Amino acid sequence: MITKKIGIIGCGNMGGAILYGALESGVLAKENVYVYDINPAMMDKAKGWGVNLAEDDEDVCAKSDIILLAVKPQNAAEALAQCKKALDGKAMMSIVAGVTVERLHNMIDGIPRILRLLPNTPAMVFEGAFAICSDNDFTAEELEIAKAIYGAIGIIEMIPEHLIDAACALNGGGPAFVAMFIEAMADGGVKQGLPRSTAYRLAAQTCLGTAKMILEQGIHPGALKDMVTSPGGTTIEGCEALERGGMRGAVIDCINKAAEKSKKL
Repeated sequence: MITKKIGIIGCGNMGGAILYGALESGVLAKENVYVYDINPAMMDKAKGWGVNLAEDDEDVCAKSDIILLAVKPQNAAEALAQCKKALDGKAMMSIVAGVTVERLHNMIDGIPRILRLLPNTPAMVFEGAFAICSDNDFTAEELEIAKAIYGAIGIIEMIPEHLIDAACALNGGGPAFVAMFIEAMADGGVKQGLPRSTAYRLAAQTCLGTAKMILEQGIHPGALKDMVTSPGGTTIEGCEALERGGMRGAVIDCINKAAEKSKKL
């Protein structure tokens, strides 16, 4: 268990997912966590998890060794300004989409060490995907603490900062894209007569199982497709329909659009 004091500025969907997952996994002790969010509802949520509630952003930084900045991009400058000089010399992890380390430094009164990363919401069920910036000035101990937090609730990939926007599109927005695919699969099942609840369960479990085969058995997605696609069978009919509908191109364009938006934030 990590003994350093961890502060969290912003306990919304993503910050809350990371905190909840880390607490449930046992990697963080609630008494070592300090949280502040401008939304009283988020503070109530954090209180329910038994962590310490800070008075403001500056208080979080003053009481913590490592701080997680988990606010929306448009709120980053205001949140960091409220930290005043309390971030000077501290270690800060940022999950603020589209905001580079250089821009973060320009918003801070002082010189903290910064680690930028991109998470996703499946961290709440210990299946997160975290892209951690390899271009950072964390100490070796601080980096190991960060890896311990995120490794306890998902997988970690170390990537250079210039690829963070791609990660924002892929794993950051990915849960929404996958959910849309599951919903569409279920709609197809419902059209064929399956009850809605059954269709959702079958579609979601199919995606989960397929992902585990790729990750745990190292099966290439194309090889997995070939395993299921018998000559003249039902699956190849469905694959043809997806190809006619331009699924691959649409998905690639989806990631491109999301990545370009991240660069403009």
